[in-house]
Amino acid sequence: MKAPPFEPASPAERAALAPAIGDPRTWPAASWPDPQPLPEGLAPVAPFDHAMLPDRLRPWVQDVSERMQCPPDFVAVPMVAALGNLIGRRCAIRPQAFSDWQELPNLWGCIVGRPGMMKSPAMMAALAPVVRLEARALEEWTAAQGQWRAESEIAKARAEARKGEATKALRKNPDALVDVASFLTPEADEAPILRRYTVASATVEALAEKLIENPRGLLVVRDELPGWLAGLDREDAAELRAFLMTGWNGKDGWTFDRIGRGHRRVPAVCLGVVGGAQPGPLGEYLRAAMRGGASDDGMLARFGLLVWPEAGGKWKNIDRIPDGPAKQAAFTVFDELDALDALARGATQESEDAPPFLRFDPEALEAFTDWRCSFEAGLRSGDLFPALESHLAKYRKLVPALALVFHLADGHGGPVGFPSTLRALHWAVYLESHARRCYGVAQAGEADTARRILERIAKGDLPREGFGTRDVWRPGWSGLADQKQVAAGLDLLAELGHLEAWQEPTRTKPRTLYIVNPKSAPPAGARH
Repeated sequence: MKAPPFEPASPAERAALAPAIGDPRTWPAASWPDPQPLPEGLAPVAPFDHAMLPDRLRPWVQDVSERMQCPPDFVAVPMVAALGNLIGRRCAIRPQAFSDWQELPNLWGCIVGRPGMMKSPAMMAALAPVVRLEARALEEWTAAQGQWRAESEIAKARAEARKGEATKALRKNPDALVDVASFLTPEADEAPILRRYTVASATVEALAEKLIENPRGLLVVRDELPGWLAGLDREDAAELRAFLMTGWNGKDGWTFDRIGRGHRRVPAVCLGVVGGAQPGPLGEYLRAAMRGGASDDGMLARFGLLVWPEAGGKWKNIDRIPDGPAKQAAFTVFDELDALDALARGATQESEDAPPFLRFDPEALEAFTDWRCSFEAGLRSGDLFPALESHLAKYRKLVPALALVFHLADGHGGPVGFPSTLRALHWAVYLESHARRCYGVAQAGEADTARRILERIAKGDLPREGFGTRDVWRPGWSGLADQKQVAAGLDLLAELGHLEAWQEPTRTKPRTLYIVNPKSAPPAGARH
């Protein structure tokens, strides 16, 4: 049964309850704003510019992306995230000339693309230098472990021998002198620690223990991020989610208790995250966050390196030997950063426990400050919807962190210079366009709902002089049965000027009435 349309108060009652000038139904058509079109399709994005990469890394990214026939973004983003996390807590940047504002370069990245777009192979190629570092660390640890076990057995035998000699001497003479110091000497050195670079999944306790052993930081690698993030929304994963979010800034400690080991503390949780996502699951996750669900805590906003490149272009069969010199040059960059001595690169360290830091040189500082002044003004303009605003706000860390990564990757020392800073500012423009595309997809569902509402208006199912929210969802029309989706679609139509939300006075409490803009035309293809 079709629901009756919303029935406002009678004209006489309306005139008695509120001034007519406030009622949109009394406005002349010329006073209404021109409605804006509904968003359609994917927002355009800036293409990847290889000039944004350090000189020694650029040929390798070009070679990998060409041979795989995948967007270069899929190689560059995991590579940059890995480089930043490799530096970790061993060097920070202070983006101002005098203040103690400090950021660490542990970065979070996500590459978005449809299945079959070579996301996973590209990411694995980008992380190949880290895999090699891990293999080398495992080999060294295995050798050290064998040496330690041998030394431990020798130390144990020596201790037993000392104990036997002391026992023999005391049996002959209870007052005999015993070398007490020999019993105070540790039986063996501590077991060697395996240097870790990446982790896939772990409990809070396991991650914390790994960070105690690897204080400079770890990189969490996930193939499909949205499913993993959605799993972190569960109540039983709340502690792990909080731990990961703490690890984004790399500065704060974490205390926990572990059975058998007692009270434990990570001085500073430093974590990077990198992974891939398909458009559908990412859109669902973002829509849940934007509706104020469990995901609405800024987790995805931390993925500053979030890219969704164009997938078109003609495919070519590239069958050639990998560029050996380009690969070797890139791997050398990772080797150098793995052995980074920030103090030798000109960094300042204020205390033994604090990370060394660099600042911008004067030209770079001027460029960064000019960008930030414009950036902060835009952030406070009120033109951004909250989820995108939260995401872009994290660029305060992202841009100086990228400048530091590029500076060190290029082998430079001393203050961070203008070329590295210019690259980072170029990344900010590029990444913002991709962020707008990703968050725009989250609004695509709202746009579809809004389009269906306009179609119902064009058919006469919803009166142009005013209708309520229930008039939209109660009939059960296709795509308009969900109350939350309907509310989101109406909000979007009001935001774009197609509708005016009017608090209709009644004898009890006001009711929201949506009046259709006389200038609003039905969507393309609507039947009326």
